[in-house]
Amino acid sequence: MKYINEINRRKTFAIISHPDAGKTTLTEKFLLFGGAIQTAGAVKSNKIKKHATSDFMEIERQRGISVATSVMTFEYDGHLVNLLDTPGHKDFAEDTYRTLTAVDSVVLVIDSVNGVEAQTRRLMEVIAMRKTPVIVFINKMDRDGKNRFDLLEEIEHELKIQLHPMTIPINNGKDFKGVYDLHKKSLVLFTAGTKANDEDVLEIHDLDDAILDKKIGEQDANTLREDVELIDGVYGALNNKDYLTGKTAPVFFGSAVNNFGVKEMLDTFIRIAPTPRPRHTTTRDIKPEEDKFSGFIFKIHANLDPKHRDRIAFLRVCSGRFERNAYYHHVRMNKDLRFNNPYSFLARQKEVIEDAYPGDVVGLFDTGNFKIGDTMTEGEDFYFTGIPSFSPEIFKEVVNKDPMKTKQLEKGLLQLTDEGVAQLFTQFGGNKKIIGCVGELQFEVIQYRLLQEYGASVQMNNLPFFKACWLTGKDPKNWRTSSGINRPILHWIKTTTWFTWHKANGS
Repeated sequence: MKYINEINRRKTFAIISHPDAGKTTLTEKFLLFGGAIQTAGAVKSNKIKKHATSDFMEIERQRGISVATSVMTFEYDGHLVNLLDTPGHKDFAEDTYRTLTAVDSVVLVIDSVNGVEAQTRRLMEVIAMRKTPVIVFINKMDRDGKNRFDLLEEIEHELKIQLHPMTIPINNGKDFKGVYDLHKKSLVLFTAGTKANDEDVLEIHDLDDAILDKKIGEQDANTLREDVELIDGVYGALNNKDYLTGKTAPVFFGSAVNNFGVKEMLDTFIRIAPTPRPRHTTTRDIKPEEDKFSGFIFKIHANLDPKHRDRIAFLRVCSGRFERNAYYHHVRMNKDLRFNNPYSFLARQKEVIEDAYPGDVVGLFDTGNFKIGDTMTEGEDFYFTGIPSFSPEIFKEVVNKDPMKTKQLEKGLLQLTDEGVAQLFTQFGGNKKIIGCVGELQFEVIQYRLLQEYGASVQMNNLPFFKACWLTGKDPKNWRTSSGINRPILHWIKTTTWFTWHKANGS
């Protein structure tokens, strides 16, 4: 319990959404409020040569999408916030799913124009399974979109979660005038192209006050009064226990690009979001207030800084205190490791730290010791559970276009596939290399990074396979008949277990 003050200071959460809902823009507004950055980057502007702080890879800047989770730490209102900005595209969902194991709560961004989309549904299924607390931010209210109550009904129906509005919007699109904060009893006025300041916030404890009619007009004032009466009657006050158990999701309305409605949500997040929570392991539940350190690796990234060719393993601290230069036990390898330069992050920018506490995400320089899911402790042997892995669904052969870069290609393939978004298979008795991924766009990213980060130019050739699986048995000669597989099989080997490929056309 000696670290309880540090534990209670920490809030660790992920921002998730369907692509282009405004997730990365919202991330930057949080960083602005926390003082971590002074100006937001233009996420998709070709005219402004700035980019989203969290999109640190060149391909992310070119495509205007996030393809890897970024970790950012900042201070706000006396709390240390660990924010993980996740990829929205379905082809990079593996990275997002693993990130969800390393956080204590989630902010879900919904586009008010498009409403609930396919990737949002899949993400919420995982969140519901883990009972992770969720705050919903309905973005782009300054655009013509769906009615506020239609949106709430759609989200509840599609995502199967009970919502609790914390702010109410006054119109939307070109008629958007602001939001009313139900908790603070205040009106925040919206002006297009500007961010809200103290002069735009009016405390209105009595909605019958004539100042409301003066500021937003009599018709909109009457509509707001009806909305507030309806919401108070249906929802009442927020039950924090229901939020913390994932039963209820507080909802905020705003416009991230205009930095509007963001502070109201951030203030509420700091007030109600959970501090670091216990974690399940193979032997027992690990509580954050335990004295001895423990943590797990949920992400690996090669060449975070291409100039230094560094490989960083991201560790979530689950209990105790992590100290620089101390020895910790690597459970899978059964050996002790010491870390001279552990890092905290602001996307690609990193800073050496002396210690870290439960909830923190620490970057560890990795020479090949770590794999996704590895556990570090002060001597106890156990593994943290619930870290997902996925079977590839698309396979492509990697063809080297420059034989002089063979070593660079070998190194690149090993390091990039160790990140966990792709699997590498090498032919038994040959040198053919095949990459398996869940999404098509992953191949494009791997091909780009091989060239830009390792100087290896490759061609990706499609293969007619749809599934990879392991077969085990005492007599490999009988596997073809005993397994019931009569289709042509290509055999691949790793240690003593045979690998099989199934052709996609079933021939």
